[in-house]
Amino acid sequence: MDKKKILIVDDELNIRLLVRSMLGKDYTVIEASDGDEAIDIARSQKPDFILMDILMPKVDGYIACHAIKTEPATKEIPVVMLTAIGYELNIKLSQEMGADGYITKPFSPQDLRDTIDRFLTKPE
Repeated sequence: MDKKKILIVDDELNIRLLVRSMLGKDYTVIEASDGDEAIDIARSQKPDFILMDILMPKVDGYIACHAIKTEPATKEIPVVMLTAIGYELNIKLSQEMGADGYITKPFSPQDLRDTIDRFLTKPE
């Protein structure tokens, strides 16, 4: 059975590497370093799940999430926002932009897996 494909969007390489190391054996992990790239990859590769940082150069996570969630071809992909700031306002704004969930940094591997498992059933 094919592994589910997860797109990690973060401008910090160390975060992408960390998430890849946590998820790489169970999922196919693809990466983007900004929102523009995330939108392109979402369109071209149709990942099963997107983990998106909010604060990024060029196009931020809110705008990229909104773009992905308003496009018919990509609107069904679950998007979970990833940020160092867990303010209620950020959570509310993420929801308004169409995000399906929210994880704050630092996060544990278990937090990450639990969140992904809520949206994806693990491959057998």
